Amino acid sequence: VQLQASGGGLVQAGGSLRLSCVASGGTLTNNPMAWFRQAPGTQRDFVASIAWGLGSTDYADSYKGRFTISRDNAKNTVYLQMNSLKPEDSAVYYCAAGPKYGVSGSTEGFYDDWGQGTLVTVSS
Repeated sequence: VQLQASGGGLVQAGGSLRLSCVASGGTLTNNPMAWFRQAPGTQRDFVASIAWGLGSTDYADSYKGRFTISRDNAKNTVYLQMNSLKPEDSAVYYCAAGPKYGVSGSTEGFYDDWGQGTLVTVSS
């Protein structure tokens, strides 16, 4: 599965962005999905995940109440709605897909396929 992330850009603090991650070369219906982020000079960190099936979600504490992960299986797309953005949210955001019927969560090792990343810059 190839993943293409988009939707990043420059936004003022307090603003919103919606990231999209479209899959090609396969369907995502039964795959766990996630978003991670990496700021310059830091390791890649977990943002949010969504399970296959009932689509239960999980968030890193920093994003609870501000970010929402969702999926549209008919469009083979996963979204990350980001509201109330802060300058510290600035990073490259990566989407990731795990194997079919796999476990979702915050561990990078759960995911096999990664998108190229989309840059989010939040100005103060």
